[in-house]
Amino acid sequence: MQRPMELHALVLAAGAGTRFGGRKLLAPWGTGVLLHGALRSAFSAPVASVAVVTGADAEAISAAVRDFAREDAAKVDLQIVHAADYGTGVSASLRAGLTALPSSAEGVFVFLGDMPCIPAAVPPALADALAPPDILAAAPVHEGRRGHPVLVAKALIPQFLMLRGDEGAKRIIGGLGPALALVPTADPGVLLDVDETADLARLGPGL
Repeated sequence: MQRPMELHALVLAAGAGTRFGGRKLLAPWGTGVLLHGALRSAFSAPVASVAVVTGADAEAISAAVRDFAREDAAKVDLQIVHAADYGTGVSASLRAGLTALPSSAEGVFVFLGDMPCIPAAVPPALADALAPPDILAAAPVHEGRRGHPVLVAKALIPQFLMLRGDEGAKRIIGGLGPALALVPTADPGVLLDVDETADLARLGPGL
């Protein structure tokens, strides 16, 4: 039997949430805050560790992360990484998180802190689909639209570390061609993010 890959997770939680009016990830949702939805997805994925990348509201975000980990009794290693240059764009969060990964990491999930409805079945399916060197990344797709999280192999990390400004992984992932595995899902949660306060209503009652 093939040895399972050593996978890790990043949760990008550094943004200021300007369109939301600030403190977006700390907005009440369900029995906790919005960020907790993304954390639940990351901690339940087949990973050895979860690194949460902070930026704006770093102290409050860090406290929310620790509250979740304590309440959830998570058995996955937790690391909180601060991206001091988060204001330069999402690439700063990616670089901070990726450089914090252990050298033994063979792949990394990238979760977005404002996407709390990722179905539990998706991360394991992505892990099953990742098969370097032929398949270097895996992403869910719902009704023809690529969603989140994205799982990338270690071989792609140098390209991610070269990103600058507000450029995320979209260009790199989109250019992989057959090296990108698209995993179908009937659940629209892979597309649902929160940009404005009105978006919270369409997410449902929360966790």
